[in-house]
Amino acid sequence: MLRAFVFPGQGSQAVGMGCALGDAFPVARAVYQEVDDALGQNLSALMADGPGDALTLTENAQPALMAVSMAVVRILESRGLDLATAASFVAGHSLGEYAALCAAGALSITDTARLLRIRGRAMQQAVPVGEGAMAALLGLDLEEARAIAAEAARDGGVCQAANDNAPGQVVISGSRAAVERAIAIAVGRGARRPVMLPVSAPFHCALMQPAADAMAEALASVAIAPPVVPVVANVTAAAVQDPDTIRRLLVEQVTGAVRWRESVLYMKEQGVTDLVECGAGKVLTGLARRIDRDMSAQALNTPEDIDAFFTTSVA
Repeated sequence: MLRAFVFPGQGSQAVGMGCALGDAFPVARAVYQEVDDALGQNLSALMADGPGDALTLTENAQPALMAVSMAVVRILESRGLDLATAASFVAGHSLGEYAALCAAGALSITDTARLLRIRGRAMQQAVPVGEGAMAALLGLDLEEARAIAAEAARDGGVCQAANDNAPGQVVISGSRAAVERAIAIAVGRGARRPVMLPVSAPFHCALMQPAADAMAEALASVAIAPPVVPVVANVTAAAVQDPDTIRRLLVEQVTGAVRWRESVLYMKEQGVTDLVECGAGKVLTGLARRIDRDMSAQALNTPEDIDAFFTTSVA
């Protein structure tokens, strides 16, 4: 049995996330404190008590989700799990790639928190509110979604496939008018339920270039070590361990598509049979079952989940 540890992205945040872990495990509280200190903000209090609209702000949600993911990792380590031998790969969805790199020792928690704060702010500021949009094209495959996006962009604006999450679940991103045209085209092409997403910016498209430039500058001064476990990158859906390549791909990731479906299939082709989702929510666990029904997946975000993992999954 080969196992991969995966880390969720934005949208999995919720008020109260990680609280039970912090109550039960000192190592989790230490992670939250380290993130608070890195940011000069009581982010852990926002995670615990809200308000929800403040937690959902991109600049808060990104480091908060990483904090919960790393709390899970530190708990696993405190109970004897060595990621270098327990995992064949790590991967993360969008911002989750930073958590994956941190878990694999490529980035420190302090640097990861600060990078995600910069990333969140830069992505939010790249496009004025209301000028961009994202939409889910359910029931269409990636090639169909790409064709629709390209057709919608011919009349002006940007429209690209941003997230290939699972079969029949592709998200497009770009200029609001172009995304609205794409939705109309998708209806005529048999999309089951094209719907605008409640997001504050058009992530993972060319409109994010100012944010990519900001991340290139931020990443240039951060130490990146070779990860102890290969990281499957969002933009290539393939494993990477070279620090310079990791740095470049993290910049490309801001404007590039999240190739999650392909990433999971790549790990399966390398022999992975089990995915372990570390952090808030169960989004990636659900997607794994849609990508490949033979793939086993479990989410670890409560003390009970972790107890069950060590009882049933760890030899």
